[in-house]
Amino acid sequence: MAALVVAAVVAVVAAVAFSGAALPQLLRDPGAAVRWGLPVTATLTELAGAVALGALVLAVCVLPRAGASERGRGMRADGRAYPVSLLVAGWAAGVWTVACVVNLVLKYASVAGRPLDSASFGQELGVFVTQIELGRALLVITMVAAVVTALCLVVATPTGAAWTAALALVALWEQAQLGHAAGAAGHDLATSSMLLHLVGAAIWIGALAALALLVRRVGTDLSASVARYSVIAAWCFVAVAVSGTVNGVIRLGSWSDLGTEWGTLLLAKVALFVVLGVLGLAHRRAVIPRLDGGAAERAGTALFWRLVVVELAVMGAVSGVAVALGSTAPPVPEVPPADPTPAYRLTGHALPPEPTLARWFTEWRWDLVLAAAAVSGLVVYWRWVLRLRRRGDSWPWARAASWTVGMALFFWVTSGGASTYGHVLFSAHMVQHMILAMVIPLFLALSAPITLALRALPVRTTMLRGDDSRGPREWILVMVNSHVGRFLANPIVAAVNFVGSMLVFYYSGLFEWALRSSVGHLAMVVHFSLAGYLFVNAMIGIDPGPKRPPYPQRLLLLFATMAFHAFFGVTLVGGDSLLVADWFGLMGRPWGASAIADQQAGGAVTWGIGEIPTLVMAVAVAVAWSRDDERAARRRDRRVDREGDLELDDYNAMLARLSDQDPK
Repeated sequence: MAALVVAAVVAVVAAVAFSGAALPQLLRDPGAAVRWGLPVTATLTELAGAVALGALVLAVCVLPRAGASERGRGMRADGRAYPVSLLVAGWAAGVWTVACVVNLVLKYASVAGRPLDSASFGQELGVFVTQIELGRALLVITMVAAVVTALCLVVATPTGAAWTAALALVALWEQAQLGHAAGAAGHDLATSSMLLHLVGAAIWIGALAALALLVRRVGTDLSASVARYSVIAAWCFVAVAVSGTVNGVIRLGSWSDLGTEWGTLLLAKVALFVVLGVLGLAHRRAVIPRLDGGAAERAGTALFWRLVVVELAVMGAVSGVAVALGSTAPPVPEVPPADPTPAYRLTGHALPPEPTLARWFTEWRWDLVLAAAAVSGLVVYWRWVLRLRRRGDSWPWARAASWTVGMALFFWVTSGGASTYGHVLFSAHMVQHMILAMVIPLFLALSAPITLALRALPVRTTMLRGDDSRGPREWILVMVNSHVGRFLANPIVAAVNFVGSMLVFYYSGLFEWALRSSVGHLAMVVHFSLAGYLFVNAMIGIDPGPKRPPYPQRLLLLFATMAFHAFFGVTLVGGDSLLVADWFGLMGRPWGASAIADQQAGGAVTWGIGEIPTLVMAVAVAVAWSRDDERAARRRDRRVDREGDLELDDYNAMLARLSDQDPK
């Protein structure tokens, strides 16, 4: 507890020292209480939210639960810390909620230049949270924090904790839209990198702080808990490093900008971050092996605290500097162009040049979250493949190559030319959509990632790990065997979801939401990639999950899917009603076909790209059917050679009986 107090004090002092006295006012001075109180509440908001999310992550995949030893699993796991982790998450979320309320009030006072005791302050604050984008975002964050507080008091399982943690991420997404990310020239890249930065930092800092609060309760589970947290911290370190680098680069015009106030704060944050990385590495190399070597509970606790106090203090300083950095103007101006084009007004970025074959591969519109997902997928898959080979097991290189191609395609289609032009051309959007939903799932399903994971993850992570916690393998098994997982993997449900969601998406407001909102775009990518994988895996996949229907039914489903794509594509080709007309129709492109002609070209793309992968799957199903019949025939021949043709003998005997009964 003392370490957490020290970390919080260091964070607040750093935030106030760097930014409290120099807080910018847009209109007039709102008073000393606002100037000094805003950085304090902003820092406490971030720290409390991080502790709440970190405690939930511990409950999701780190801390053992009670009852493992009682079921005779032969491991020392008392599970005392698990229920307390949810209590810590609830208390931290409660502090987060209160701090959000105070921060919202002080933020309005700051941007409006209104003292807190103004006669009309309450009425103006109501307008701020209902009609102003900044106020609405802060209100959403506050409401999410309140709901997380309530959920933490009622959930009791890792699944409930996971859903609650996912809700907390909504608040971080809203926070990523604020500050410099909202007005940066590369708004989309700045927002996605800020989200990755916030999530990585919150889990890293919050989980360590929560583990420090729970260390007396963890007891004999300390070694396993610290080792599991260390893996999470390593991933968070990489996420924060990459996203922080991207954030810094897009806001620096030249190296000389490092001499500005913003550049100085950035260098200070980098230096503290490097110190954190060194401390984390020392923690992993010096402390964890000794804990795993069987240190007594008291000695293990002392070892744990040896580095945690300093690490938390440095984390607090980083948080404080981050708050100061967020309230300081960056060197690159955040103002839009003096005469923005129609495309800039709609999309927030300049219209790309006219597409050519080369530009489909040279123009990039980065989405750091999805790019990080693709790179992480490659790293994890190949680590599993190499782990299998090191222990003498085999894994087909064709499957590894299939995954590599799928991830490379995913990287390009979400950040390359398909993403760049898919935001301004309907035809390019359909190229992006159909590759996501039809082409990439073919490669992913044939690479069997779930089968690989179940074979490659460490042997000690058997079901429920032996201590009733859930690691990656346990979560995979939970999702595959759950009622929801089995329902979505059902071939008929997967086919209906695959074709039906396209109709719902394009003929409702969801399409426009995906164009205008980064959240909507991410939801579109995740949904159609997952829907495509479930459908392909049900037809020709290797991974467990669905109870695959007989081959004739699979062919029937595939031909029905082909017919739907043909119908959908022909409808677009022959249609004269523009989808999302106030987006594609107002883009103001000086090049290319008209919006309606481009939409008709998009219909042809839907028809063409949709039919080819489906036809490939139909051929694969037909070949598999033929081979299955051949295998069945060979099995029958071997049985006849071994036992005789019993079926034929029975048939002949029946004919003989009928012949005997036939009156002459």
